[in-house]
Amino acid sequence: MNDGFPTVVYSDVHDKDRISRARAAGRLVKVGSGVYVNDLSKPAEDVVRERLWEIVAHKLPGAVITDRSARHGGVAVDGFLFVTHRRTRPLKLAGVVVEPRHGSGPMPGDIALPDGLWLAGPARSLLENLAPTRPASGRPPRTLTRAQVELWIDDLCRDRGEDGLNEIREQARELAPFLGRLAECDLLNRLVGASMNTHPTAILQTPELIGRAAGQAFDRRRVDIFGRLVDYLEGQPPDLVTAMPADRGRRTLLPFYEAYFSNYIEGTEFTLDEAADIIFDDVVPEQRPEDAHDILGTYRLTSSDAEMRRRPATDQELLTLLRERHAVLMGGRPLVGPGKFKTQANRAGETHFVAPELVEGTLRRGYEVGSRLVSPWARAVYVMFMVSEVHPFADGNGRIARVMMNAELHGSGEVRIVIPTVYRLNYLSALKGATHNENFAGLYAALSFARKWTARVDFTSRWTAEGDLERTHALRDAMTAEDAGIRLTLP
Repeated sequence: MNDGFPTVVYSDVHDKDRISRARAAGRLVKVGSGVYVNDLSKPAEDVVRERLWEIVAHKLPGAVITDRSARHGGVAVDGFLFVTHRRTRPLKLAGVVVEPRHGSGPMPGDIALPDGLWLAGPARSLLENLAPTRPASGRPPRTLTRAQVELWIDDLCRDRGEDGLNEIREQARELAPFLGRLAECDLLNRLVGASMNTHPTAILQTPELIGRAAGQAFDRRRVDIFGRLVDYLEGQPPDLVTAMPADRGRRTLLPFYEAYFSNYIEGTEFTLDEAADIIFDDVVPEQRPEDAHDILGTYRLTSSDAEMRRRPATDQELLTLLRERHAVLMGGRPLVGPGKFKTQANRAGETHFVAPELVEGTLRRGYEVGSRLVSPWARAVYVMFMVSEVHPFADGNGRIARVMMNAELHGSGEVRIVIPTVYRLNYLSALKGATHNENFAGLYAALSFARKWTARVDFTSRWTAEGDLERTHALRDAMTAEDAGIRLTLP
């Protein structure tokens, strides 16, 4: 029974006696001065957050969400929501405190929200967050720190480009006189100019904008994920699978199958006999010369002991290795720019990879973040994910990521990883889980199992290898095997 009340009940709208009776009977919960809720299925704090804009619009009609709350889209991330309104005292609700201050109402560029609220636009928000404030005793500051503003500028430049950021700067110049923020406008102009290296850069405080000014801007969200992956890998016990010299013969044809499967995963599908003709007899199918070169280029990398022992010792060496290996791998496809980083954004389904202008900076920072990893296995997992996540080239990214992974292992005397056809969905699903949900354990487990499988297959000859491939279902199509409940097994 809810007495006919809506979810949120206001004492200045509904009969106070009815409210009092319902509250005494436990059918209403007070969440603030004159504000009640009748949804008792969840904590009152959750109901307030779900209905926050509705409540604020009722108690502070026409308020503009501003200051640091505008950075978070009006979400009270730490229990405080900052607004401009004529009200002088805070609105204390269950789990949220709305802090008003006197200030301008809606301005050009502000965003209309439901129920008559407004969200300060980025130009206004940047100006207001650059204003010096002194927090009241026991309360958090209303505005972002200078460093946080710089990170916001970096995000805006990444998402909207320099032209978009310049538009925001022009809007700020137009708004500043009406907001009384001329000094803040001057500071914003210098910060934006410094980030584009058109003003002195000594003013900058954060690595993000300093890097952008130096032409090495990076994707901060990706670099943060890389850092958390490193933390996870450092917490795992040692995992050593040594490529024993006595087993060298069993690995004779491993580079062939590594190249074959790495291409098959990406849709370059040949039979094993066709692939063997291409690699060992230089027989190139007339209708598929580019596909044939993909396999041949991959094999030239995977079969070279010297090449697979090369591991980057600096961030510059990482960039050089990636370019050189990509030039070999994709040499048969001049239109994709062999050895050149991408110039257009790329994506795979819901995954948007690092923007072209952020590729070099993100790889450099990614190398720096991963440099503290000691274990070859951990470095292999890390570099594969990092390269895959950046996707630095127009094509061939998955293959290059796996070459970089296996170079870390081979160069350290450990068993490489081959991802057979039947394991494709497991591998890609693990990558996706790490990208979208930071499920690093899933990626770690998937690669670990693939390495154990690779270590047990006898690659002495095609006869021995393909016997193991058949017995372990390695050659089965991933989709049909999934439907049939067939999984990769260990030899």
